[in-house]
Amino acid sequence: MTLTELRYIVAVARHRHFGKAAEACFVSQPTLSVGVRKLEEELGVRIFERSRSEVIVTPIGATLVARAEEVLDAAEALRETAAAAQDPLGSALRLGVIYTVGPFLVPRLISALKKRAPQLGLIVREGFTDELAESLRHGELDAVIMSLPFRDPRLISRPLYEEPFHVAVPKDHPLARRKRIKPADLADETLLLLGARNCFREQVVEICPACINLDRKGDEDMQRTLEGSSLDTIMQMVATGAGVTVVPTTMPLNKELGRHVVLRPFARPVPSRTIAVFYRRGFARPALINCIAEVVRAARLDGVSYNT
Repeated sequence: MTLTELRYIVAVARHRHFGKAAEACFVSQPTLSVGVRKLEEELGVRIFERSRSEVIVTPIGATLVARAEEVLDAAEALRETAAAAQDPLGSALRLGVIYTVGPFLVPRLISALKKRAPQLGLIVREGFTDELAESLRHGELDAVIMSLPFRDPRLISRPLYEEPFHVAVPKDHPLARRKRIKPADLADETLLLLGARNCFREQVVEICPACINLDRKGDEDMQRTLEGSSLDTIMQMVATGAGVTVVPTTMPLNKELGRHVVLRPFARPVPSRTIAVFYRRGFARPALINCIAEVVRAARLDGVSYNT
């Protein structure tokens, strides 16, 4: 039994496909299949039921995969402990960032990181909350910057900053003449939202109860919400007069958008989100987390309140 074979069964269980699992492990499919079969023969059980159309994890297989994940986590912790003893900031930081934070934070983060820890390499992966958290749990990332609340007993969160929301409206829209906007003012507007997997969508819906009701009404009312794939796309839709939206305060208006879109703050209490860095329990490089918190503060994002 080897760590490599354990990685193989974890990958197959995650992808439910031998070919995709092989790609994730950077080996050929025959190599992975031989490794899985060898482990099954050694343990005397079938971990997977195979067919042309699907791969099913057997009941005992599910138990073994869970144990394999624990062993792989422990092995990764050993490596991290050894690396931390040599230089906690000496190896690359594998950082995950959610889509609605990355474009506004990462450029400044890189600049601040060069000053704080020039020897530290940085590998950034953008993604959705669920996929980044899964990669963090499996040791594929060292830390993830995403929005609270997110609960997982295997992960620890450290708040970084509080970010208020603004309303983006077309320049000729009646709401553009107001100094501050109440959530209730959006009830009769066509609200532009991100897709269902994005946590920012849920935060926007939470601050506007009337928007929650849209999902419970008929098709006619559902047409009053439109979806975009990114905040940039949604802002372009606002510029064309397709509707209004809510954005984090760190999202800047470029010169072209500024000709067609205005940002207005919410009336008090101002809705906001808390951005935090997440890492695994027992993570052997706590100095790395401290470094992330320091460089995020040094990035000096406009309009946010930093946590002490």
